[in-house]
Amino acid sequence: MGLIHGIPPYQAKSGESYMNERQLDHFRHILLAWKRELMEEVDRTVHHMQDEASNFPDPNDRATQESEFGLELRTRDRERKLLKKIDSALARIEDGSYGYCEETGEEIGLKRLEARPVATLSVEAQERRELAERQFRDREDGF
Repeated sequence: MGLIHGIPPYQAKSGESYMNERQLDHFRHILLAWKRELMEEVDRTVHHMQDEASNFPDPNDRATQESEFGLELRTRDRERKLLKKIDSALARIEDGSYGYCEETGEEIGLKRLEARPVATLSVEAQERRELAERQFRDREDGF
């Protein structure tokens, strides 16, 4: 496994307790690095859009630019939602609930958190939620 936002994966020591201070610090560093990367990307987008905002006389050029800006704004909106999840994960680190499933209270697991540091559900709880969502969606569609 490679670096996660510039940070090597956590190496658990034999017998250490789950979500000890070392582990919490590790995930705090990952989340803060990820947040910093996203904020830098937001700044780059704002500057890019300000620099590139031209009133092209050609309607095709104008449409292309508007399409590109629309795509960038949708991407930034997804990143804004991700920033909220990162802030929520940082708050859970502070209140002592980070790393535990919101539904079951069980450990989410270090490997899952390395893959998805903002995870709030264990793999099993996430699978149950996704299955329920698919079943509900299928019923609404009339299938």
